[in-house]
Parts: sequence; structure tokens; C-alpha cells
Amino acid sequence: MKTDTIFYQIFQNFPSIFFELIGQPTTDISCYQFTSPEVKQQAFRFDGLFLPVAEESELPIYFVEVQFQKKPKFYARLFAEIFLYFYQYDHNKEWYAIVIYRRRSIETPAPRQYRELMEHRVRQIYLDELGETAEQYIGIGIVQLVVESKKKTPQVARNLIEKAQRELADVVTQQQVIELIETVILYKFPKLSREEIEAMLALNELKQTRFYQEALEEGRQEGLEQGREQGKLEAKLEMVSLLLEVGLSLEEIAQRLGLDLETVEAAIQQQPENAPSPESDTNHS
Repeated sequence: MKTDTIFYQIFQNFPSIFFELIGQPTTDISCYQFTSPEVKQQAFRFDGLFLPVAEESELPIYFVEVQFQKKPKFYARLFAEIFLYFYQYDHNKEWYAIVIYRRRSIETPAPRQYRELMEHRVRQIYLDELGETAEQYIGIGIVQLVVESKKKTPQVARNLIEKAQRELADVVTQQQVIELIETVILYKFPKLSREEIEAMLALNELKQTRFYQEALEEGRQEGLEQGREQGKLEAKLEMVSLLLEVGLSLEEIAQRLGLDLETVEAAIQQQPENAPSPESDTNHS
């Protein structure tokens, strides 16, 4: 598993960890969506992008890059990706680039022409220098676990699991955090089986407790409910093109399906090029 992949999983499942890393733990994560967009012309792809959900929001965009190897032209490529992204996606917003390094020595200084951007738009985070911050937040501790030495990893992971049990009141969140720690360990020890990982982290006894079984069942029920809601939404979105073909307006479709107008418009934009458009329907009516 590539390093950027494990970080994508971390930030996708627990976006609050990212804001803890950049020193903004009180950020309302519901205001952001986390994606990994591709910039088409040069096949650039960001490791991650925190984009404000509301287009009119004054919140900034955060471009996230994870660097565990030294790359001489890293910053030149990063800025090329960012400005090509803004060329393709018209976001009139403030932006910042967050670069997560394994250690400071991996970083290659940016050329002089990027000095102003480096001073005002870029923040570097060195995982081996997190220190007390990693002890304060469970999420940052999990991120630091990625770069911990293999010798210390089992004990650090067990400490994080105990910390999660002590500090996280919500049983489902607690279970999700423990599973994320397991995922990081699997990434670091790919030759070990899941059973061996569970033994390493002393999870065998934990998973037999009534508390863990209840948390697991609660998580299953929550997942089933989310799955049902997602299925209902997908079924409605499939109806959009059919209702468009029979001549309903976008407003009528939104009202009939119980969706907001923006969702209906987005569904139409994702249709194949030969699908009927609202303009063509208007011409036929």
C-alpha cells in the first residue's frame, strides 16, 4: 500500500485529524468535503483536497500533499498542479498547500521564483517533530504511527487504543478509531495476517468483550441505515433522466423526487454526452 493511500484513508474517514495537524482542531468538518481530484491535461492528481462544501463560503481550500521521498522539482510540480486546477475549476477562494513530510531532511528547498508563495501559501508538517501535539490528539498520534519505528510501533499502537478507550465516549467512533489503527499496522507490516496483527495489539480479548460487541452491532446498524439512504438517493438520481425525457422541468423534477435543485443539476451534468439536456427538452416542448 502506498503512503499517500494510507493518508487518504485517514483523512477521508477522520477529516478532523487534518485540522488537528494544521492547528485548527475546532474547524467544523461538515463545512468541507475531502476528495482526490485529477487535473486532466497532465494527469496530475492531488493526494487530497479539502474543498468547502458551500461555494459561497469564505473558508479556504486546502491542497494536501504527502512526501516521503525526496523530489528535486516537487514544489514546481505542486504549484503547476494547483494553478492548472484553478484553470479547470473556477473557485474564487483563498487557498493553502499543506505538505506532510516524513522528516525535514526529505524536503528540497523551493526555487527563488516561488519564494512569495512559500511564505504565504505553503505550510510544511514534519511528522517526526510533532512531539507533544501527537500526545494531545489521538488522530495526530495515529498519523505519527505511520512513521514510527517498527520496533516501537506495537507499543505505541496499544497506547493509542487504550487512549481511545479512555477518551472516546461514542462507542462507534471508538470502534472506527481502533480499526484505523489496525489499518495503519497492516500497512506497516504487510506480511502479517490480520490475526497476527490482532495478537500484536492485544485486540483478541478486547473484541470478545460485551462493550466491543455492542459497539460492533451499533456500527453495523448505522451502516445498514446509511446504505439504505444511499440506495434511495441513487434510485432517485436514476429517475432524473427519465423525468427529463418526458418533459418535466428541473424544478418539477426536484419537487417530485424530493431533491434540491443543485442535486438534480449535478445529476444531469454527469449523464453521458448523448443524453437529453434541459435545453433540448425545452426546444421540443
